[in-house]
Formats: sequence, C-alpha cells, structure tokens
Amino acid sequence: MMTPLGRARALNFQGKVYDRFPKTYNIYAIAITATVSGLMFGFDISSVSSFVSQDHYRNYFNRPDSLTQGGITASMAGGSFLGSLFSSDFQDIFGRRVALHMCSVLWIIGAILQCAAQNQGMLIAGRLISGIGVGFGSASAPVYCSEVAPAKIRGMIGGLFQFSVTVGIMIMFYIGYGCHYIDGVASFRLAWGLQMVPGLILLVGVFFLPESPRWLANHNRWEDAVKVIANVVAKGDRENADVRLQLDEVQEQLLIDKDASDFGYLDLFKKDCIKRTFIGVSAQVWQQLCGINVAMYYVVYLFQMAGFTGNVALVSSSIQYVLNVVMTVPALFLMDRIGRRPLLIGGGIFMCIWLFGVAGLLGTYSEPIENFSGDDTVRITIPDQHKAAARGVIACSYLFVCSFAPTWGICIWVYASEIFNNRQRAKGAAFAASANWIFNFALAMFVPSAFRNITWKTYIIFGVFSFCLTIHVFLQFPETRGKTLEEIDQMFKDNIPAWRSASYVPDMPIFNKEKVVSTEHAENASSSSEKALMVQEEESV
Repeated sequence: MMTPLGRARALNFQGKVYDRFPKTYNIYAIAITATVSGLMFGFDISSVSSFVSQDHYRNYFNRPDSLTQGGITASMAGGSFLGSLFSSDFQDIFGRRVALHMCSVLWIIGAILQCAAQNQGMLIAGRLISGIGVGFGSASAPVYCSEVAPAKIRGMIGGLFQFSVTVGIMIMFYIGYGCHYIDGVASFRLAWGLQMVPGLILLVGVFFLPESPRWLANHNRWEDAVKVIANVVAKGDRENADVRLQLDEVQEQLLIDKDASDFGYLDLFKKDCIKRTFIGVSAQVWQQLCGINVAMYYVVYLFQMAGFTGNVALVSSSIQYVLNVVMTVPALFLMDRIGRRPLLIGGGIFMCIWLFGVAGLLGTYSEPIENFSGDDTVRITIPDQHKAAARGVIACSYLFVCSFAPTWGICIWVYASEIFNNRQRAKGAAFAASANWIFNFALAMFVPSAFRNITWKTYIIFGVFSFCLTIHVFLQFPETRGKTLEEIDQMFKDNIPAWRSASYVPDMPIFNKEKVVSTEHAENASSSSEKALMVQEEESV
C-alpha cells in the first residue's frame, strides 16, 4: 500500500502556475531574491533584543523573568527546527520555489500574530509560526542557490544567505531602536508589523525565479533543466563549454543517484553517508555553540554587564550589528579564494581568544548587584572606576563578531549543503539545519538563566566550545573550494583525509555510452513508461 508520502511523490507536481510569469536568469538576482529568507532569519534574531530592556514591552507582557524571556525568544528557533525538518520532503516533492513560498506565507502569518499579540501566549504562537517559515527558508534557500550557481562562484552565491541574515539583524535592530522612542505599545507593535515586508517581497519575487535544474532533472524534466543551466551560465548558449560540463556532471550524478526519491532521513546514517551527516550536523551545531546568537539575541545584557545603560547601551549594541554586516562582505570572495578550511580554523582561534577576553575582564572587574534596572537577569556590572575594562569588554565583543562574520557566519550554510550529493542534499541540508535550530532554541532559552546564575562564566563555556570546534575542523572537515558538487561527492567516496583534501583531484567516473539528453513530458501522459528519460548514443567524454 502506498504511503501518504509516496502518493504525494506520485503527483508529479509541475508547478504550472510559475510558468505564467517571466523569469530572470541572472544568478545574482536569483540569489538575492531567494536569500530574502535569510533576511527574515536576521529579523528574528534582533526583533526582541532591542525591546528586552524597554518598559513598554516588559510591562505589557507582565515583566517576564529570565526563563520566560528565554522561552519567548526561543519560540521562533523551536518553530524553525520543525520547519527545517518538514521542508525536506516538501521541497523534494514540490520544488524549491514552493518551499520558499511556504516560508514567506508562514512568516507573514506569524508577523501578523506578533504585531497583534495580547499576551505572552499569542506572542509565542506568532513567533513559533514565523519560525516554521524561517525553517523552510533556511533549509531550502542554501540548497537552491548551490544547485543553480556555477561551481566557480557557488561559494559567493551561497554566502549571500548569511549576508542577508546579517543585514536583517542590523535593519531590525535599528527599526526597534527607532520605534523605542514611541510612547506606548505601538513601539514594539510597529516594529513587529514591519516584519511582513520581507515576507511580501519573497512572496512576489519567487514567481520570477527558475526552478532548480537538479530538481527538474530528478523529476524527469531534462529539457527544462538544460534551459535553466544554459540561461544561467551562458545566456542560453547550450554549446558553451561550461554549460556542457555542468550538464554532463548532472547527467552522470543522476544515473548514480537514480534512487533519489527513496532516500529518507534514516539513510543519512548509513555507511556511505554517515560521515557527511556527522560533519554537516556538527558544522551547524558548532555555529551555535561558538556563542554568536547569544551575542546577537542578548547583546543588550552584555553591555549592561559592562556598565552601559539606556540609549548608550542600545547605540553601542547597534555598532555590533553593523560590524557583522561589514565583515560578512569580504567572506563572499574569500571563500572561493582562500577556501573553507582556513577560514573556519582561523575564525575558531580568534573567537576563542575574544570570548576568553570577555570572561576575564568581567570576572576581574565586575561587581555583584541585586538587579539591573529591575531586571534580575543581569547580576554583575563593571563600576564606573573601571571604565577602561568596560571598554575592553565591548572591544572583545566587537572583535568576536568581526572574527565570526567572515568565517563561521557565512561558510557554514554553504558548506553544510555542498557536502551532500544530489540524492542526499535535501534531506542532509534540512537535517543539518534542524540541528542548528534546536541548539539555537536551547541557547536562546537558557542563556538568560545562565547569565543570572553563573554570570561571566557563561563566556568561558563558549570559549571552550570555540577551541573544540577548531580542532574538529582540522581533523574532519574536508576542503570543498573550487570543486563541483559531483567532485565533492567523489572525494567523500575516496575517503580523503581532511588535511589532504585541498590538493585532492578526483578521478571522476566516465559513462561510455549512455547520456541523459532530454526529457520533455507530455502534459497528458498517462503511463509511467511515457515519463522515462530519452537516451541517445554519444561518444564518451
């Protein structure tokens, strides 16, 4: 008996509604539109941080304690965890564009609920629904970008997702900062209502995007896949060398991965895939355990520990978000010039240094207090006589963000999608993203309590994690710079040690006769035999 998932796959979804709209094949326009979902991710991170210390917010929602505030903040990450898991089968069946549309619709619904929230429960529900939408986007946008982009600029294109996250963080924080001058509950309602804007942009923009060529090929729509690749890579020239190379690689990979539709989450833990799964999940988990979202969600708390209050704390916090954006830009080019491994290892070393710097300065110069402006989350502060130490804490925090943004900030979303082959990618990237979200949820939930109970020692924990992730990258994360997705797949099959992977040149398998050439489904085809790929004889490549 066919399962519900099997029946869904049998629908042979064509997405005819998208064919009614003109398409853009400019790879940068495609990537910018798809990664608006990253802008939503960024809005999530700072949508609460600019209000956690504001009286209008605290009074309206019954002055949430550290655990309750953690729950409010973490609810979106919890929803994103669910969304990233659901998105895998969804995008395999209906395509990357429909998954991005699901992201935008859920985000808009959640933003409406947040804007109209009457109590903590309604606020949490709105953030949970928006989070499910972000989960769809975070699992599908990086995959979509990696599948559409030519290999030589895939790192930069994939990195636009993280860049959009950093831009979203900054924009939303400044929206919140401006709105906090409004006297009354409109201060946070207006800010949360404006979250609908990127959702509407994505909702409209996706209609003008082409479908992923690899998804089209996997669904026996080879002629459509050829058209997309030719238009993106060479403005429609199907005889272009880069186009033919990319088509050959996709053809060969499709023959190897002909059982793609039967791949499930349990298959990620089989012998031929478990190493990639462990690396992909570890990469996403380490990105959270290095402490960056603590620095973003609760940056105001850190500045209060350093002795800054009110408007000064908010303005100082905003500089951190600006640095996050500025320092992300170089990484868009460095990934494909320097490589993933050097950036990840170097970033881990520097993050470790700055986190221990924050812990050391707070531990040495801070003094205990009962509460800070009525908030029991902040239990220490650096007194005025040690302002130099306070400025040192802020400097270390800024340098931490400057170390994270061009390394672990932007590389991970690209890396975690490109290490899986065509058969594994949707499930693998979604599962890895779900690990990011569940740790995001846990940290957002419990860090306020950690600040309350162990104060500055919280930063020692994240410093140790940064040291451990550096060692892990050196030992197990292979270099993927300049390699096609198919060459990366072959590298894992050859079991190349991570520290030798940069110089590895794969011996790609060659298919002597059979090449997938075209597949144009008749709209009224009634039997599965009419949906098979057409094969022609060719000379071997």
